[in-house]
Amino acid sequence: MTRAPRRTHHAAPPREDVLAAAMATVAERGLDGLTMAGLGREVGMSSGHLLYYFRTKDELLLQTLEWSERRLGAERGALLARPGTARERLDAYIDLYLPAGHRDPHWTLWLEVWGRSQNADDDARSRQAAIEGVWHRDLVALLAEGVSRGEFRPVDADRFATRLRALLDGFSIHVTVGIPGTGREQVVAQAAEFLDETLTPDAGGSLSGAISITPAS
Repeated sequence: MTRAPRRTHHAAPPREDVLAAAMATVAERGLDGLTMAGLGREVGMSSGHLLYYFRTKDELLLQTLEWSERRLGAERGALLARPGTARERLDAYIDLYLPAGHRDPHWTLWLEVWGRSQNADDDARSRQAAIEGVWHRDLVALLAEGVSRGEFRPVDADRFATRLRALLDGFSIHVTVGIPGTGREQVVAQAAEFLDETLTPDAGGSLSGAISITPAS
């Protein structure tokens, strides 16, 4: 008896391959170029199959961001573990934090996810907070180390980290969208100047870098 020919099943590509392809599309064509149909063609899947795995485009974007953050997290862990002063590692942290330039794909994706988070569910908000949390905790630990070694002024590490990240976020948005006068080089210089003014022992100025305003009498 002749056996019936065996049907060949094409396995779906690993999820990481799909997320890598999504990030590559953002880098090459921007967010407008990222569609379920287009991504499906890139990885050999139908848009329906992609929706089965990711449910919505919002979920695809968030998972792609999480994938990108895992890669950055590995880089961040390596730079924080290397020898050197706390300030050297802080400069490296900031260099990694800031976008590479106008239309940086990671930051482009971040801005899109932030924009969509207004209508996100609790799970998505929790996952976004987790991404923010690891950057914050690593920065707090680095600042606390610098303070304990006498490299930095005695600041509240948690409060200072919150303010520094807010400054970096604002600069990063300017770099990503391409506001004139806020290119990456200018922003790196501004961040270094801020750290010199606020963290260098016995430096002048406010610990927080904020301007003190005296109420009118």
